[in-house]
Amino acid sequence: MTALDWVRSRVDPSTATGLFLVGDLLAIAVFVVMGEISHDYPLLSMRVLGTYAQFLLGWLVVAIPAGVYAADYRRDLTRSTVLVLGAWLGADVVAQGLRSTAVFPGNAALTFGIVAFLVGGVLLVAWRLTFAVVTSRRQSTVPA
Repeated sequence: MTALDWVRSRVDPSTATGLFLVGDLLAIAVFVVMGEISHDYPLLSMRVLGTYAQFLLGWLVVAIPAGVYAADYRRDLTRSTVLVLGAWLGADVVAQGLRSTAVFPGNAALTFGIVAFLVGGVLLVAWRLTFAVVTSRRQSTVPA
C-alpha cells in the first residue's frame, strides 16, 4: 500500500467530508475562543492563534489516521461518535504535549486536559450529530 492509498483509505474526497472538516475546525475554534474569553484574554492576539494551532495540529495528527474522515464513518452514528471522541481525546493529549513546550502558549495541566476533552468533545459531537440529522432529513425528503 502506498502513502496515497493509505490517505485515500482514511479520507473520503467528497463534499460531505469537506463540510465535516470545515465544521470540525470551526467547532475547535469555538472551543478555543470560549476558553480565551473565559480567561479574559484578548481575542485578537497571537495567544489565540497559538492555542488554536495546538488543537488543530493535535486534531489533524490523530483524526486522519483514526479514520474520522473515511467514507464508512458516517454510516453508524454510534460508531462515528465514539471515533470522534477517541480522536478528540488523542488530539487533546497532543495539544497538552505541545502546551508543555516553549513554542506554544499555556502549559499542560490535567484539569485543563479534562475540561478541553469535555467541552471540545461536546462541541464536535453536537455539531456532527446536527449535521447528520439535517442531511439525513434532506435526503429523505428528496423525491426519488
